[in-house]
Amino acid sequence: MRQRHALIPTLRETPSDAEAASHQLLLRAGFIRQLAAGIYTYLPLGRKVLRKLEAIVREEMDYTQAQEILMPAMQPAELWHESGRHSVYGPELIRFQDRNSREFTLGPTHEEVVTSLIRDEINSYRKLPVIVYQIQSKFRDERRPRFGLLRGREFVMKDAYSFDTSWEGVDQAYQAMYSAYHRIFDRCGLKFRAVEADAGAIGGEGGTHEFVALTDIGEDTIVTCESCGYAANLERAESRMPANGLDPLNRLDLLDIEKIATPHMKTIDQLVHFLNVSADQLIKTLIYIADGQPVAVCVRGDHDVNETKLKNYLNADSLELADADTIARATGAPSGYIGPVQLSIALYVDQEAARMDSAITGANLTGFHLRHVRPGRDFTLEHTADLRNVEEGDLCIHCESSLKLTRGIEIGHIFKLGTKYSEPLKASFVDAEGKDQPMLMGCYGIGISRLLSAVVEQSHDAFGIVWPFSIAPFHVHIVPVSVQDTTQMQLAESLYAQLGQLGADVLLDDREERPGVKLKDADLIGIPIRIVVGKKAGEGLIEWKERGEAEVLVLTSEEAIELITLKLRGAVN
Repeated sequence: MRQRHALIPTLRETPSDAEAASHQLLLRAGFIRQLAAGIYTYLPLGRKVLRKLEAIVREEMDYTQAQEILMPAMQPAELWHESGRHSVYGPELIRFQDRNSREFTLGPTHEEVVTSLIRDEINSYRKLPVIVYQIQSKFRDERRPRFGLLRGREFVMKDAYSFDTSWEGVDQAYQAMYSAYHRIFDRCGLKFRAVEADAGAIGGEGGTHEFVALTDIGEDTIVTCESCGYAANLERAESRMPANGLDPLNRLDLLDIEKIATPHMKTIDQLVHFLNVSADQLIKTLIYIADGQPVAVCVRGDHDVNETKLKNYLNADSLELADADTIARATGAPSGYIGPVQLSIALYVDQEAARMDSAITGANLTGFHLRHVRPGRDFTLEHTADLRNVEEGDLCIHCESSLKLTRGIEIGHIFKLGTKYSEPLKASFVDAEGKDQPMLMGCYGIGISRLLSAVVEQSHDAFGIVWPFSIAPFHVHIVPVSVQDTTQMQLAESLYAQLGQLGADVLLDDREERPGVKLKDADLIGIPIRIVVGKKAGEGLIEWKERGEAEVLVLTSEEAIELITLKLRGAVN
């Protein structure tokens, strides 16, 4: 590609509404442009990176014997009604009607469509197992699109689906995808972890792992143990409870509840300072609406409710914090003064709050709290479970070492679905004994457009993007200092032609621009190898610089071609 007429509109200033580094750099370097909130056009450079990411994904999917298909993005809503997800998926599902008033959705995922497809095409165990996949645009009506491609309303995704006759087959497909994902993300040059995760809106009956690119901007928190290798998403992570528990002889059991005045003290921090206590001596009570019904949840004052654990424990389809009016109606008191004693709604208690000898809680009365509240004596522990977020320094549930919290971007997710979709959609097969059996499924997703941003988040510096060789839009950026210099342009054109014949992607900067502008643009775009053709062109010499490295080498054009040949072989192998 010659840069003179290439659509690479670089920006000198950082757009004011771009928060994440990847969003800023992809805009500034001319890879993407925003059409609406969470909706982007991929310019030529961005599309080239997407195609290289897609090529890696296709190679690894094909290696697992998965077969590529392409399903419609526009899906009949009746399929979602059949699976039961139409009412529970939430407002992220884009719903609309056609001119005949038939309901449709824009697919955020394709479990229903692919299950109906395989149901209609396969009915015998002899044709199973089978894995199909697609690479396609998906749609989610995000409440708050942000961070560019990291949380968009339209995005490119690879989704694969396996269909088997047994759980052993599901396990084999799952392991094949687990290994393929490691190869894909390694080839993309990412630092990542595979962690235990929650199934979320996809659901399922078996295990699930999330693949997370490690970066501070990530909206996911992962919990890891460096000693035993345990890793889980914060939504799923567990920790070991401290060994000490209730002392049956503790004389605090004899202390009566004491009501104390706490005017205008609604938050944990306010109470800590007002009462001169630590947060772990308090119990905070939060009110949620679970499937339309108010419930109360108690955790220790220094802990936070894990809403995913709570939702799973309640087996609820929907869960949200109650508003002020709902809290007042359900408890008779305002937020900030709610406590578990004599509460009339269902009460759920985190296991560590349940183990406290004595606690300070809300009194369910404006301006008052209670002291010497003892779990089990003063309020019921009928519903006790692990309902809190793991915190930095908690003990690993497997080896008791300290846990570490890290931020990251979800880039892939794999699930064992079992019969979650095959049973309601009646996808069955006839087994060897002539009996109908529901197919057992798995699904496996990779956010390909998200990968583009995740790589940039991990691989950039103060000057711009630093693309890994495997997915860079071009391998080599040839920059002649002066396009008016015949000798420089002859050498640049010669290199351009020879490298193209080798199969290298080459960008030739043939613009009539100042050298400083060209070099700044080269750093911003981030092509792995920069060859500057300057004053020594008459001697057949060029300046070689690898993006992200400080060293500049003076090489002959032949040496440069040889080095690039070796890099291309490495990229292929």
